[in-house]
Amino acid sequence: MPDDFREEEKIMGKAYDSRLMKRLLEYAYPYWKILVVCILLLLIVTGIELARPYLIKIAIDDHINAIDKPMVSFQVDDFENKGAVYNNRRFIRLDNLNNDYPGRQKYQLYELKSDYYLVDGLINENKETTINETGQRLQIQNGENSYDAQLLPEEVLDDFREQDYYALQRIALIYLTIIVLGFGINYLQIYLLNKTTQKIIYNMRQEIFTHLQKMSLSYFDKNPVGRLVTRVTNDTETLNEMYTNVLVNLFKDVFIILGIVIIMFRLNVQLTLVSLAIVPFVIAAAFIFRDYARDAYRTVRIKLAKINSALSENISGMKIVQIFNQEKRKLKEFININEDYYNASMRQIKIFAVFRPSMDLLYSLALAILIWYGGGRVYSQVLQFGVLYAFINYIQKFFRPINDLSEKYNMLQSAMASSERIFKILDTEIDIKDPIDPVQLPENIEGKVEFKDVWFAYEDEEWVLKDINFKISPGETVALVGATGAGKTSIINLISRFYDIQDGEILIDNTNIKKIEKSNLREKIGVVLQDVFLFTGNIGSNISLNVDLDKSRIKETARYVNADKFISKLSNKYEHEVKERGSTLSAGQKQLLAFARALAFDPDILVLDEATANIDTETEMLIQDALEKLTEERTTIVIAHRLSTIQHADKILVMHKGKIKERGTHQELLSKKGLYYNLYQLQYKDQMDQ
Repeated sequence: MPDDFREEEKIMGKAYDSRLMKRLLEYAYPYWKILVVCILLLLIVTGIELARPYLIKIAIDDHINAIDKPMVSFQVDDFENKGAVYNNRRFIRLDNLNNDYPGRQKYQLYELKSDYYLVDGLINENKETTINETGQRLQIQNGENSYDAQLLPEEVLDDFREQDYYALQRIALIYLTIIVLGFGINYLQIYLLNKTTQKIIYNMRQEIFTHLQKMSLSYFDKNPVGRLVTRVTNDTETLNEMYTNVLVNLFKDVFIILGIVIIMFRLNVQLTLVSLAIVPFVIAAAFIFRDYARDAYRTVRIKLAKINSALSENISGMKIVQIFNQEKRKLKEFININEDYYNASMRQIKIFAVFRPSMDLLYSLALAILIWYGGGRVYSQVLQFGVLYAFINYIQKFFRPINDLSEKYNMLQSAMASSERIFKILDTEIDIKDPIDPVQLPENIEGKVEFKDVWFAYEDEEWVLKDINFKISPGETVALVGATGAGKTSIINLISRFYDIQDGEILIDNTNIKKIEKSNLREKIGVVLQDVFLFTGNIGSNISLNVDLDKSRIKETARYVNADKFISKLSNKYEHEVKERGSTLSAGQKQLLAFARALAFDPDILVLDEATANIDTETEMLIQDALEKLTEERTTIVIAHRLSTIQHADKILVMHKGKIKERGTHQELLSKKGLYYNLYQLQYKDQMDQ
């Protein structure tokens, strides 16, 4: 297994890391007040959510099923606006009074064969009940006890129930109010939370990108672009899910579970203990699931990383695959990788397919026990039906956050892996740092360049440049030639301080470039590379790089390097769309745009790295025409394989295996009949024989 995937496996094995979480919380700290507000709003939302079943319980027990509640009677003038008046007495339910009135006669409304009676006493529902009529006197026989009763007309019954009707209206209004209020508060909480987390991720993404911009090219040599892009996009989005769905909403889960347990215990202790008897099994299932889910998740992510790597490599190299007719072999390789991912995904699906139904089974079991035990208590009139209804609702809400446990666990585990990868980037020290007290270069420098005893290696002591010494006077044109790997490109990379040398000094106008701020140094140097990179946009933006340059300046530089010859033929001219990497433009057109881009910023030092290597003869003639004007009174460093393009250089440095073997003008080097002569002879042998 490649080292990258081994490291991935190590990272993904962690479900929680307090050190990483502390660092993640540091990004949230500037917004702690808003997050606290979100938590408080969640507390209110949770309270509203828990209040809804309780309100229905009150409606059922205290009003809908309250017809047979015990009552006491008073004088009509007592307790005005309470109870119902009948036979010059005011009847009020005990639950509407602050006193039990133990010495007073108790009354009760009782339904029998669709008729309602006012009973002098309290009837035991568990005993057989009959009605006896003796003359005008009614008696209800309840077991061995008999009670005087009066048949109530329908309009009188409505008087007794009037307060219940009004109470139900009030409860319905309260219920509607808290639903609307809950919606508003929930919307505000979701908006604030998501806005805050987006800001946190925005800052984090900005920090990563800023940090990457400060890294030297050696860092990008060692880290694939696709992996870095994934860190800035996918990994930060994973953290967004963690901040939104886990960090704050975890409080909601805790609030709901604690709130439900407290309310249930206040309603009925025995029923609560029966309802929660299944919880130990839930906890055990969660722990078992955690172990299996962690392994399955880690395997899936590793297999997915392999698929992404294979896709990126094959799509990028599709041209080579097709040229060498390797489609079948590459497809077979991909099928094997894809099958591994499929099998890993199926294993994860099976684990989830067991966990969620297991939670549903335990929930159903808890509900069945609750209905069996609670229903029996309701039937025996030991428990009110509204309490049982509330318990059924609360049990359902109790299991909801437990069912979400698997999703939150995956999010947390993924966030830990993503954060470790992100912090690995941010913790990578910037190897090329700006000086603490930089020397500021003037607006226009002379352009003197000097290498003094320079040694440089990309890796350890595998020296690419060895003891390099040369001077370039202001306004001179110096050419670097030599075989591939001689160190030519390394020299121009070092001038712009894309890499730092191990020994020696590089001076610009007698100032060590390590004493100059990188941005100040690079704005004095214009570079045209062999492999021109164009950004998605248009012709004008690729010349100006979206810096605030006058359009006249852009057009002037394009004319100066003869780029306007092809730009004027485009449909939208300088507004012509440039696709990714300039795929619709020829190599010569891209090189001309690169010349215009470099000159638009009027550099004091111009560097041309194989700038004419990929250009046809006609385009080369256009550039040669511009080069004479470009290099006038400007220090120019040219790297070229075509020796014809540098014959008029003031000085030519011949590189071989990291050393300068020869130096001089074109004619001087030919007369020495050394390395330069051999290179020239290889390119122009036919001309020399004539």
